Amino acid sequence: MSPEQIPTVTVTELPVQLPAEGGPMLVDVREPNEWAAGHIDGAVHIPMGEILARIGEVPRERDVVVVCRSGARSARVTAHLAREGWQARNLVDGMLGWQAAGRPMVSDSPVAPTVI
Repeated sequence: MSPEQIPTVTVTELPVQLPAEGGPMLVDVREPNEWAAGHIDGAVHIPMGEILARIGEVPRERDVVVVCRSGARSARVTAHLAREGWQARNLVDGMLGWQAAGRPMVSDSPVAPTVI
């Protein structure tokens, strides 16, 4: 699947609060330290290196939005999911775009959430 063929979604096309009822499942494929620093509340954390082993956690009957820091890793995961039959889309600009749009994030520490 070429980069132009990878289905995408922009930050502004997603609800501010996720997961939204009937909305997509958000899968964050960043590394654990990136996730801990800041992530979208309600997202499911499956690091890219674990996606094949944990693919059963992603229901086929639900739309999926895949996110990473900038959109590169998540594009590769999105392409794989789409080839395997999931309705998956890559979040354009990833968490950097989410943060730039002022969208809410949470962190696993007392420090304010951020994208690293």
